Formats: sequence, structure tokens, C-alpha cells
Amino acid sequence: MARNSERSMVRIGHIAGASGVKGDLRISSYTEHPLDVCAYGPVEDKEGKEKFILKPKRMAKGHVIAHADGIDNRDAAERLRGTELFITREALPPPGEEEFYHNDLIDVAVFAVNGHVLGSVIAVHDFGAGTILEVARKAGKTVLVPFTKDVVPVVDLAAKRIEINPPEGLFGPIAQQTASEGCG
Repeated sequence: MARNSERSMVRIGHIAGASGVKGDLRISSYTEHPLDVCAYGPVEDKEGKEKFILKPKRMAKGHVIAHADGIDNRDAAERLRGTELFITREALPPPGEEEFYHNDLIDVAVFAVNGHVLGSVIAVHDFGAGTILEVARKAGKTVLVPFTKDVVPVVDLAAKRIEINPPEGLFGPIAQQTASEGCG
């Protein structure tokens, strides 16, 4: 069997711990609709060594409570705490227009709208107030960029290119220069 690094795998959640004494799992879901973490077929761990068919039971305090075959007691469920859950990319429906899977944005080059290279996306976060791109700069600290149409007007996944119109000062003065002022 191919390892996750050799296949296109998408992380859709992680096991946050046990729920109850019969082996139910508390799952932090990364899907748009939390219960969908159970909807795409078997999930597997990062190495592809363990597979689980999740059967959703309910939502509780922001977590999906689900059962997985072979996990029959609290101790077995607790041993899985922290396990990241993956599915194959092919199991997901294609994203809609102006929608992107977070995995597709990782390693995409980021440019200012004036053409200046700013870095590349290393992570996508959502802490509850909207999606944020974490951009690694060629030098210096990473920068958190609001993933809104105003700030990120162009996402061209085919070209592996994102153009941003950063708020003043986010990347320093070079990102605010117009193309006619030059970038160098």
C-alpha cells in the first residue's frame, strides 16, 4: 500500500479523545459540516497503518462523537488521542467556484499585486473569525494574511500563484509599491 506521502491525502480531522466508556471517539472535524468527517468512507492515520470506518452518533461541545469498529472501550479510544485522520483526495467532491481545499493552498507562491514576491503559503488557519493564510517570507517572520476577496483577489492554483493586496504595513513598504515604481 502506498504511504500518505506518495498519495494525495487530505487531513479532515483528529481524534481529541474518548467519550464515555464504550470506546466512542471525540473527533475535531476540519470539514465544513463537522459530521462530514464520517461521510467520505474509511479514514486512516498519517502513516496509513490504521484505518477506521467512523459511525457518527452526535455532536457534543463542538466535537463529533463517533464509533469506530474495533474500538470497544475507553482505554482503546484514549490511546488514539491526537491521531490525525486522513482520506484520499479522490474521495472529496471537487470544490465549488471560489472555493479551495486548504491542502491546495499550501506551498503556493504569494505575490503582491505589484508583482513583488512575498513568500509562500505554509498553513491555513481558521480561529473562528475567518480564514487566514500563513505566509513564510524569504527572510523574517511569517505573516498572517486575511483570506478575503479584498486582500486576496487572485488565487490561480493552476499557476501555483496567489496575489494579495496587503493592508498597509503588513509586509512593509515594498508590497505597497505599484508596478510603475518598480520592485527591485
